Amino acid sequence: MLRKTDVEPRPDGHNDDEGTPVSVKIRERLTAARRRFNANDNIAEFIEPGELEALLDEVELKMKDVLESLVIDLENDHNTGNTARRVAKMYLNEVFKGRYVPPPSLTEFPNAEHLNELMIVGPITVRSACSHHFCPIIGKLWIGVMPNEHTNVIGLSKYARLAEWVMGRPQIQEEAVVQLADLIQEKTQPDGLALVMEAEHFCMAWRGVKEMDSKMINSVMRGVFLKDPSLRREFLSLLPRKN
Repeated sequence: MLRKTDVEPRPDGHNDDEGTPVSVKIRERLTAARRRFNANDNIAEFIEPGELEALLDEVELKMKDVLESLVIDLENDHNTGNTARRVAKMYLNEVFKGRYVPPPSLTEFPNAEHLNELMIVGPITVRSACSHHFCPIIGKLWIGVMPNEHTNVIGLSKYARLAEWVMGRPQIQEEAVVQLADLIQEKTQPDGLALVMEAEHFCMAWRGVKEMDSKMINSVMRGVFLKDPSLRREFLSLLPRKN
């Protein structure tokens, strides 16, 4: 019996689905599920086995069109002959990988010792790209956690892996910090959570105003960090300051 997602083969042995770009298939699944697929969303659960490789081929072909429209001689320019493939691999397998793969697996432990003291993780290097121009965002992240007896404890490296997964998408820094805070809050359930990110945006340094020294700093405070000014001051005072 055919499932709703199956496509009944035609009498000539061909499938009506043949020739449909894989991006269209993924988009149709997302639309049918009424799921958002903004640039900074993860869509891994809607990608079937083998489709990421097919998507890479599709992006390569479309990137060739972009290069052609930039009037670059892909046939004779030895520097750009394989650029489309390299860019496709960079986007899907590296800088935007956080859109296309499931979250990193985490081993969570109960707070057996009932730890309830401030813990700070950082600086964690963050790498992303702005959604507006696809220019790099490079910076540092600090995470403060105030656990309670019910908090799930995760390894220090897992905070970096979660940050890499969230930042590995086209992002707006303000939204990225909130996304990461929501994820850590869900995984650990602490009494308080604080994040501070400081990053350089190449959309300002490389183009536009070409301001090389400007950085953006933003924070998210949850739970006791929001309610207790002294704890908030303690967290901020412990962050390393540049001379």
